[in-house]
Amino acid sequence: MTLLLDTHTLLWMLSKSARLSKRARTALADRGNDLFLSIAAYWEIGIKISLGKLDLPPKWEETIPREMTRNGVSWLGIEPEHVATVAKLPWIHPDPFDRIMIAQALCKECTIITADPFFRDYSVPAIW
Repeated sequence: MTLLLDTHTLLWMLSKSARLSKRARTALADRGNDLFLSIAAYWEIGIKISLGKLDLPPKWEETIPREMTRNGVSWLGIEPEHVATVAKLPWIHPDPFDRIMIAQALCKECTIITADPFFRDYSVPAIW
């Protein structure tokens, strides 16, 4: 299965947070699954840090990619097709980072690992 990690999913996975659901934990641990993180999620982390909404240790920009590699998570870039798909999405959820990840999941036929209930409103397969 191809899995796209929502921003909070990656952060909770890396911090071994108890907030990560059992289903999510199981899917992330299954080495038969291909794990991806959208560059939009990484961008969201940077924005939240700059706004003071997220506090990560120094050198987070080195730690996150290193831990992604260690955990078998690959980058998913933003392609023109993803942007075109965003333009077709209904305005159920206004968050631009979530909207691009929803479009990526639709285009790449990914299942998103997220606690955010808005993703399901777009008929995107989700695990939580």
